Amino acid sequence: MPSLIDIRRRIRAVKSTQQITKAMKMVAASKLRRAQEAILNARPFALQARRVLTSLATRVDPTAHPLLANPEGGEDAPALLIVITADKGMAGSFNANIIRAAGNFIADRPNRPIKLVLVGRKGSDFFRRRGFPVLYDVMNIFGRLDFTDAQIIAKVAMDAFTGGQVQRVFLAYNEFKSVLQQRVVIEPLLPIPREDVTQADAMAQVDYIYEPSAQQIFDTLLPRHVEFQVYRALLESIAAENAAKMVAMDNATKNSAEVIESLTLYLNKVRQAAITREIIEVVSGAEAL
Repeated sequence: MPSLIDIRRRIRAVKSTQQITKAMKMVAASKLRRAQEAILNARPFALQARRVLTSLATRVDPTAHPLLANPEGGEDAPALLIVITADKGMAGSFNANIIRAAGNFIADRPNRPIKLVLVGRKGSDFFRRRGFPVLYDVMNIFGRLDFTDAQIIAKVAMDAFTGGQVQRVFLAYNEFKSVLQQRVVIEPLLPIPREDVTQADAMAQVDYIYEPSAQQIFDTLLPRHVEFQVYRALLESIAAENAAKMVAMDNATKNSAEVIESLTLYLNKVRQAAITREIIEVVSGAEAL
C-alpha cells in the first residue's frame, strides 16, 4: 500500500497538470475566436470565387490557360497532394485524422505517382520518416499566417502542374464546422474543376464577354484563385486546430478533476486505515498490560 506522502505528491502533480490544461484551454479559446472570425470573413469570397471559376472553366477551351488543362493520364496521372497539419499536438485526433486520410488517399491509388507538399511539423515528420516523396514543406507559419505564405505554397503547386511534374493537385485539410466538429476534406485544386452539366444545360449556356481580354483575365484571375483557395484551407485548419485543442484541454481538465477526486477518496481510506491500525495497536498493547 502506498504511503500517504506518495498519494499527496500524486494529487499535487495532477492539480498542477489541471492548472496547465485549464490555461491551455483558455488560450485555445482566445485564439479560436480570432481564427473563427478570419475564416468566416474569408469563406464567402473563396466559395463564390470557386463557383465563378468553375463556371468559367466549363465555358472555355481547356487549352486557353495552363491551369485549365485536363490531365492526359486520367485517374492514374501523377498527382500532388497538399497536406495541412499542425505544428504541435495536444489537439486530440486533429493531426491523426488528416494524416490517416492522406495515407488512405495515397494507398487507394497505388498506380499513381503522388508527390507531397507538407504544411505543419506533424505531417512533415510523419511522411518524411516513411520515405514519401516530398516536393516542399513548411513549418511554423500558423502563429503569424500571412497571405504570402499561401502564395508560396500555391506557386509550388502551380509550377509543378504547369511544368508537367504532376497533372492533378489536391488539398487535404481539416474544415472548421463548429467548435465540436471538424471535417477532413480532400478536394481538387488543379486543374480548375469544371461543372458537371447535362447536354440540355450545355445548350442553354452563354459565354462571358471578356474585357480587356480573356488571356489577361486568366493570367491574373486564375493564379489568384488558386492562392486564395490555399489561404482559405490554411485558415480552416487554424480554426479547426484551435477548436480541437480547446475541446481536448477541456476534456483533460475534467478528467484530472475525476482523478483528483478518486485519489482524495483513496487518501482518506488509507489515512483511516492507518488510524484504525494505530488504535488497534494501542488497545492491544493496553490489554497485554
